[in-house]
Amino acid sequence: MDLRQLEYFVAVAEEQNFTRAAERVHISQSGVSAQIRQLERELGAELFDRSARTATLTVAGKAALEHARAALAAADAVGQAVGEVTDLIRGSLTIGMVIGCTVTPLFEALAAFHRAHPGVELALLEDGSDRLVDAVRSGTLDLALVGTTALPDGLQAMTITRDRLVAAVPAEHPLAVEGTVTLREVCAHPLVCMPPGTGLRAALDQACAAQDLRPTIALQASAADAIAELAARGLGVAVLSDSMAAQYGRLTARTIEDVTAPALLALVWKRAGSPAVRALLAHCRRAFAA
Repeated sequence: MDLRQLEYFVAVAEEQNFTRAAERVHISQSGVSAQIRQLERELGAELFDRSARTATLTVAGKAALEHARAALAAADAVGQAVGEVTDLIRGSLTIGMVIGCTVTPLFEALAAFHRAHPGVELALLEDGSDRLVDAVRSGTLDLALVGTTALPDGLQAMTITRDRLVAAVPAEHPLAVEGTVTLREVCAHPLVCMPPGTGLRAALDQACAAQDLRPTIALQASAADAIAELAARGLGVAVLSDSMAAQYGRLTARTIEDVTAPALLALVWKRAGSPAVRALLAHCRRAFAA
């Protein structure tokens, strides 16, 4: 009996079909059948009832299935443990990033991780922060860079930036002459801001709801530079974080004095991270600290 035979046995049991099982394990149907027959001879019992179109487990097969799964899981665990010790991390990671984000330290971290662990396949997906957090919780994403007003419950997190909201306007705009502005003063003008599902928009919406304000959202854009360019052309007051606004010399940024809840940019992941996730986090910490 070997692990290959157990893998084929589990595949047939789960697919209930020798042809589909053969496609799943990437060998011929005759090869799967031969290995299962050999396993049955070694065990002294038939594992499948082959009298119908569907391959169903016999009583002996049902008794063997969970033990076969446990043996395969144990073999995987052995490989993972040795990989951690020898730093031979394999597998894949799917990373999420809030739409419109251009945080180069994350890209530097991904590049450094790839150089150190070329055997790990990386995928990068963009989406709204709310959906990214849900995907991390469900396990669809291993790690995500999100914008939020509060660190999500039930997940591990590392805060990258903690910013105030600002109103950014051209020099000739009435708000440009003020040292600071109130949210009510800002909402007296059409706004250009991030779409719902982003951390900045959540911070704006929560602050407006607290003061019973209903701003006019003139335009929405997913990228900070697009918001800044629209505001520079007089299409509305840009609502950005102070670190974002500092990058656009064409605009004058005014702190919104009565919005104190910060807009956070954070990395989030599940508490039980894989070796690959832990290795990527180490690179992220170094990249964001630089």
